[in-house]
Amino acid sequence: MIHILMFVGGLIALVAGAQALVHGASRLALALGISPLVVGLTIVAFGTSAPEMAVSVGAVLNGTTDLALGNAVGSNTFNVLFILGLAALITPLAVHVQVIRQEAPIMIGGAVLLIVLALDGRIGLFDSALLFALLMAYTVFLIRQSRAEGAARTDDYAAELKLAAAGWDARPSVQVALVVVGLALLVGGSQALVSAAVAFAKALGVSDTVVGLTIVAAGTSLPEVAASTLAAIKGERDIAVGNVVGSCVFNIFGVIGLAGLAAAFAGFGGLAVPDAVRHFDLWVMLAALVACLPVFLSGREIARWEGALFLGYYAAYTAYLVLAAQHHAALGAFSNVMLGFAIPLTIVTLVVAMFRPAKAA
Repeated sequence: MIHILMFVGGLIALVAGAQALVHGASRLALALGISPLVVGLTIVAFGTSAPEMAVSVGAVLNGTTDLALGNAVGSNTFNVLFILGLAALITPLAVHVQVIRQEAPIMIGGAVLLIVLALDGRIGLFDSALLFALLMAYTVFLIRQSRAEGAARTDDYAAELKLAAAGWDARPSVQVALVVVGLALLVGGSQALVSAAVAFAKALGVSDTVVGLTIVAAGTSLPEVAASTLAAIKGERDIAVGNVVGSCVFNIFGVIGLAGLAAAFAGFGGLAVPDAVRHFDLWVMLAALVACLPVFLSGREIARWEGALFLGYYAAYTAYLVLAAQHHAALGAFSNVMLGFAIPLTIVTLVVAMFRPAKAA
C-alpha cells in the first residue's frame, strides 16, 4: 500500500511540476531574449534530466553501477521512441531547422563517442571527464548563440512578449519561482515513483541492468514525458522537441559523465559496461537517435503516424528485454520477425517519406 501511494503521489507531483516548469520556462525565455528552442534544450531538458543524474550517481554510491549506466542508456531510448512518439500523437511536431542542422548531429555524435569509449568495457576517469567537459562547452555555446540572435528573436515573439507583460507571471521573480518549484516537484515526484517501481520490479526478480533499462529509465524519464506532453498540448512545440533532444545530450554527457566521475573517485575505477549493454543496448540507443534524422527531414514535421511508429518500436524493445531476461522460448521467433520484416519495412517507409514536400519549420 505504501508503494502504491508513493506511485500515485509521484505521478501527481510530475504533472504539477511539468505545468509549472513549462509555463515558467517559456515566459522566462521571452523575457531574456532566448528562444523557446534553446530553453527546451537547456533549462527544461537539464532540469527534467535531474532525476536521471540523481539516480545514476546514487546507484554508483550504492555500488550498483550496472543500474547507473542502464538508466542513462535506457532513458535515451525511452526519450526518443516513447516521448517523441507520444507528443507527436497528441499534435504533429514541427521540427526547428536548428535541430536538424545542429542539435540532432550533436546528439548522434555524442552517442557514437559513448560507444567508442565503452568498447574497452569501462567508462574510466578520463572518459567521464571528457563527457562532462563536452556538456559544459555545449551549454555555453547554446546560450551564447541564442543571445547573439536576441534582437531577431525579440521581433519574432513580439506578440507573445506583449501578452506575457500583462499576465500575473510577468515578473522575473515569479517566472524563476515557477521553474524552481516545477523542478523540485519533478525531482521529488520521480524519486517517489521510481522507488515504488523498483520495489515492484525487485519483487519479480528482475536484474539490475534490466531494471535500469526499463523501470528506472522510464520512471526517471517521466518528467520529460510530462514536460514534453504538456508543451505539445499548449502548442510549445519547440520546447517539446528541444526537451527530448537536450535530455538525450544531457544523459550522454552529463549523467554518464558525472556518474563515471563519481565511480572513479569512489574507487570503482569508473563505470563498468556490461556485455549486454555494450553489444546490444548501446546500439539500440544509437539506432533510435539515428532514426530521428529521416523523421526530422521528412517535411521537418513529426507526423502522427511516425509517432505511432516510434511507440511501436519502444514496445518491441521492451518486449525483447523481458523475453531475454526470462530466456523465453518465443525470443528467437520474435527477433526473426523484427529483423526480417518490421525493421526493413520501416527503413523503406522512412526513406520514401524523406522525399515528400517539406513544410516550413
